[in-house]
Amino acid sequence: MSKPRSIFEEVSDDTTTSRAAPEAGVIERGSGGGAARGAVRLWLMLLFALVAAMVVVGGLTRLTDSGLSITEWAPFTGAMPPMNDADWAAEFGKYQQIPEFKLQNSGMDLVDFKSIYWWEWGHRQLGRFIGLVWAVGFFGFLAARKIPNGWTGRLLLLGALGGLQGAIGWWMVSSGLSGDRVDVASYRLAIHLGLAFVILGLIAWYVLMLGRKEASLMAARRGRETKLFGMGTGLMHLALLQIVLGALVAGIDAGRSFVDWPWMAGQFFPPDALGLSPVWRNFFENAGLVQFMHRITGYLLAIFAIVVWRASRRSGNQMVRSGFTLATLMVLGQVVLGITTVLQASPLHVAITHQVGAILTWVLILNARFMAGYPAEQSIRK
Repeated sequence: MSKPRSIFEEVSDDTTTSRAAPEAGVIERGSGGGAARGAVRLWLMLLFALVAAMVVVGGLTRLTDSGLSITEWAPFTGAMPPMNDADWAAEFGKYQQIPEFKLQNSGMDLVDFKSIYWWEWGHRQLGRFIGLVWAVGFFGFLAARKIPNGWTGRLLLLGALGGLQGAIGWWMVSSGLSGDRVDVASYRLAIHLGLAFVILGLIAWYVLMLGRKEASLMAARRGRETKLFGMGTGLMHLALLQIVLGALVAGIDAGRSFVDWPWMAGQFFPPDALGLSPVWRNFFENAGLVQFMHRITGYLLAIFAIVVWRASRRSGNQMVRSGFTLATLMVLGQVVLGITTVLQASPLHVAITHQVGAILTWVLILNARFMAGYPAEQSIRK
């Protein structure tokens, strides 16, 4: 029979049983936990920094005409550079067989060859290192069961795209090893750089998403500013097109062909812009038309960025407004930097700064789009 109890007495008098701690919600329990999300996010941030460095090194490799110095694709054995005079002579001998040497660099000696060889070797070696960092991180998290629910496919996609990027890199290089080319095919270079920015964009987006808890993202999505998010998506696509066009410009050294602004050779539309036959070749190989397309797209990107920025002023979220302000300022700064690059005939340091600016612009546009898609909570205080 139960005994009378005081109204202040605990219902259970079992002092050996501790009260269970409240459990997290189903969403948070299935999301890998904050610590796991944080660790994966840090790993992705490292990958982002490495891929960004890869883009910069690739740009320097192109600007120094070093990309064709290694004439074979050896993903594993190629990790070792020439170790003695005989190895260097063999590598130089292979280079002497390709059109770039015969038609453009026939006066090059072994010392000059070594200087371009190290650029390309470093570029490929960095690619191998990125693959290693991805593999160690992905399979390490997978074995430890630390990958948040729903993220395995996304992280595996990054590795697959990285492998595809390596194959496209060789496809690009192979275009300059035969025939009468002294450079790689510009459209292949554009695809190579475009995919690099897609990979950068995915990593940046994943970093932003992992920066918040799953429940917070779901709640924020209900407050999505749909129109502004759509405009941010359009701005993102236009920026990617501009980046690809920039790769076409770099691929044929079009940035050094017309060095006046706002005109091109004293006129709005460049002379002989459709001089190649068949006509479609002009959109990839005609320096005047390629630079013209890059300029016009740059103007359109700047105008559209301002339009999106004005629309963002109506947002009630300060972080959304700030995100689009930063993105727009960077777009405008990138336009000014592009004009400077043209007026100075694309010197190495200015051209590579312009490329770094493209990375910053890309990331800031993605960040603004994310802010519109997942508005962060803010205080009601002004």
